[in-house]
Amino acid sequence: MKRIILTGGGTAGHVTPNIALLPRLKELQYDIHYIGSYNGIEKELIEQFGIPYHGISSGKLRRYFSVQNFTDPFRVLKGFGEAQKLIKLLKPDVIFSKGGFVSVPVVMAGKKCKVPVIIHESDMTPGLANKLSIPSAVKVCCNFPETVELLPADKAVLTGSPIRQELLEGDAEKARNFTGFTSEKPVILVIGGSLGAVAVNNAVRSNLPELLKDFQVIHLCGRGKLDPTLNNQNGYVQYEYIKDELKDLFALTDIVISRAGANAICELLALHKPNLLIPLSANASRGDQILNARSFERQGFSMVLEEEEITSEKFLSCVHTLYDNRKQYADAMSSSHQQNSIDTIIELIESAVNE
Repeated sequence: MKRIILTGGGTAGHVTPNIALLPRLKELQYDIHYIGSYNGIEKELIEQFGIPYHGISSGKLRRYFSVQNFTDPFRVLKGFGEAQKLIKLLKPDVIFSKGGFVSVPVVMAGKKCKVPVIIHESDMTPGLANKLSIPSAVKVCCNFPETVELLPADKAVLTGSPIRQELLEGDAEKARNFTGFTSEKPVILVIGGSLGAVAVNNAVRSNLPELLKDFQVIHLCGRGKLDPTLNNQNGYVQYEYIKDELKDLFALTDIVISRAGANAICELLALHKPNLLIPLSANASRGDQILNARSFERQGFSMVLEEEEITSEKFLSCVHTLYDNRKQYADAMSSSHQQNSIDTIIELIESAVNE
């Protein structure tokens, strides 16, 4: 039986693409193991799928000063030793890494043990963990055409991001029953991420009376971000977080307002959902969401409104323009070459195993 080790963690975005690969890997009868940190979010997400999980020591790779910068290198070294022992014990045919700081010692240990490693970079510019991992990889998958130019020519493969296939199987009628919406007005889905996005939430709520004149609004506002004063507002529903019903909500949705995390926007691409992206400000990040959003804008998949530019007039204008031109955006997404990411990545994995 072929054996694969999946790795990646630190955030859900470093885990969900691995989860999207599981059904195909199981179809192909791979024995699947996962290496992550002892108690990271990846442990909780992976164990519910019955995949053997192996925890290792990990340290965060910081670009800023912290006392932990002096101790975390020792945790990384310990993690490298633990990963090497696991790889020698498990004898995998291939390793697939989705990135995040916990993946670095696994990828490096894989090369040391002469196991082919394939890594995936979600953002337009590689994060620090993947920058450290690229020399140890045989192939580097990426989401954006621009990223190919930043990677070694013999390693870069434009794949897009693996998307959970159940998202493509939603039922709009189920979503209508769930939300209580009618078929009389189009639906906007607002996604601010699992923790919510203050700028997105504020833009939607401060303009809600105007939005509700023409639309119904499903607002995924993030944990702890519900506004009780808006309960029972006709045509508006808010949820902290949605899991099982998300596929149905997508099926009901006409346009989406979202942050610009790489996995989130790749889901919108796969679903052909016209979208307005409000990327996380460069003041609060390394600016990767802005780069992601602008790439999708250039490809004709998205409209972009940066946080610093938000006014009521501009926000409402963008929403109406997006809706009026929704077919143009949907057509651009449907003609994209980044539609079969799971197939492409599985082909790379199979090729690495058979070499």
